[in-house]
Amino acid sequence: MLLMADSATLFLGADPDLAAVIARIGPCTLRGDDGQEPYDALLRAIAGQQLHGAAARKIFGRLCLLGAQESVDGPPPAPGRILSLSEEKLRACGLSGNKLLAMKGLAQARLDGLVPSRAEASAMTDEELIDRLVTLRGIGRWTVEMLLMFTLNRPDVMPVDDFGVREGWRRIRKMDLPPKPKILKEETERFAPHRSTLAWYCWRVSEEGKKTAPNPLTS
Repeated sequence: MLLMADSATLFLGADPDLAAVIARIGPCTLRGDDGQEPYDALLRAIAGQQLHGAAARKIFGRLCLLGAQESVDGPPPAPGRILSLSEEKLRACGLSGNKLLAMKGLAQARLDGLVPSRAEASAMTDEELIDRLVTLRGIGRWTVEMLLMFTLNRPDVMPVDDFGVREGWRRIRKMDLPPKPKILKEETERFAPHRSTLAWYCWRVSEEGKKTAPNPLTS
């Protein structure tokens, strides 16, 4: 029995393997719109690269203390502020040299109009946003896909390079090994336009049986 009567879950539930997953895990709670501007979301992503959730939040909180509200819960520094901050102040937040350069590049790109506002992004396709933003230092395709899924509420994103998604699909389809990204892309194309929900269920399946907490970004 399907536990969530929305179009995405009903569509995915037509597949017997996915119907079993949906019945076991329950309703999809994908947060598609976190209310952030793309610049803020990408700044947070850069701060958290290669770090566990708690460490990433701590570093980003220190960065937010340098913003206009001087609060760990406030927005991060605006682009002009980031560019005016000294290397010493940014490093004191716990940022590496590479992250510092990536943040300053992102700030300049926002001022130049390369990084769109939420309103501007709404007029762009997923691939247009990916093609534009991956030109920035420290921003890869996966980072933009997370922006699409969790900030811009795009319903049809399949991050085929994500290990958790690949492992989840392996378990769902009872495969010996996780599929290569190209194979995963081909096998999931028929689930358009609801592949963001499919990716969410793949993450949940990949976490089953683990004692560690779910990834705070993808949960």
